Amino acid sequence: MSQWQEIIDQTLHGIRLQDDAAFELLTQGDLPALGQAADVIRTKKHPGSHATFIVDRNINYTNVCKSQCKFCAFYRAEDAADAYVLDRETLYQKIQETIAAGGTQIMLQGGLHPQLTIGYFEKLLCSIKARFPITIHSFSPAEIVHMAELDGITVNETLQRLQAAGLDSLPGGGAEILDDSVRRRVSPLKITTKQWLDVMETAQRLGMGTTATMVIGLQETYRQRINHFQAIRELQDRTGGFRAFIMWTFQPGNTELGGEKTSAWDYLRTLAVARLYFDNIAHLQGSWVTQGQSIGQLTLAFGADDLGSIMLEENVVRAAGTAYQMSIDKMTDLIRATGKIPAQRDTRYEILKTF
Repeated sequence: MSQWQEIIDQTLHGIRLQDDAAFELLTQGDLPALGQAADVIRTKKHPGSHATFIVDRNINYTNVCKSQCKFCAFYRAEDAADAYVLDRETLYQKIQETIAAGGTQIMLQGGLHPQLTIGYFEKLLCSIKARFPITIHSFSPAEIVHMAELDGITVNETLQRLQAAGLDSLPGGGAEILDDSVRRRVSPLKITTKQWLDVMETAQRLGMGTTATMVIGLQETYRQRINHFQAIRELQDRTGGFRAFIMWTFQPGNTELGGEKTSAWDYLRTLAVARLYFDNIAHLQGSWVTQGQSIGQLTLAFGADDLGSIMLEENVVRAAGTAYQMSIDKMTDLIRATGKIPAQRDTRYEILKTF
């Protein structure tokens, strides 16, 4: 029996997958066998036949960003002709459209704008909550650190103030690869691995649910992917605060970093190993946004139990030249074609309705 098969068998018998063994699976494991094993784990964690999705909207409140990451095609300098900060009425209209479409969540995400202090965001959150019955799942750890630094306050105080103003939970944006040698190369002005983890731990200890994310294809090594896995799992062991792990692939179009897209097979392999590795995270999300609908379907056989959002609006991936369209009907048809039951969920991964 091959070493990778022995590792899979041990994992399926409840032995926690260790880093060297995960590396062996990433580099040597048979792809169909990995998918089959990941699907077994998914079934154990989620015995029913449901595959979930959420209806929400990514609202990029500004494209101005001082971070200037090499992998990003979305950001602009403050003095650029097409730099913007959304006005309130436009933002409110986007939220109203989201609710009208059956949406339950908004994700406010933007660049690190040098003029937008925490007071701006407190007023913004309060005004949204006063007008709309919607979950605000918003602001990446990089944005939180930026707000704290602008106002000269701690991350804990920043999060407490945002929570009091209406922030419900924190998405995992800006993780990319949690290995500082990668981060120094692709986003040298962005927060460190430790800062990302510290923001997440602080938010979780304040009672906010969060998600963990990962972007592969940044010319990182397989060992650096394992370093990312390890950082997430260790924090989850301490807090239990991550609701889901979400992974997608770098889209090189129109970016300074450039290069080639990583293959769908590499994506599926890493996704399957993630399901085997994250024994302490309930949900694994597949990415149709960067992979397209066909590979999105395949993720449901490689460990994913959720397909994320139908994306009423998405601008960052689109800026890099990748755009796939989705609707509730398309999503439910896509899921049903895999033999699973489509179900709309909320931010807490609680099912709202089945189709």
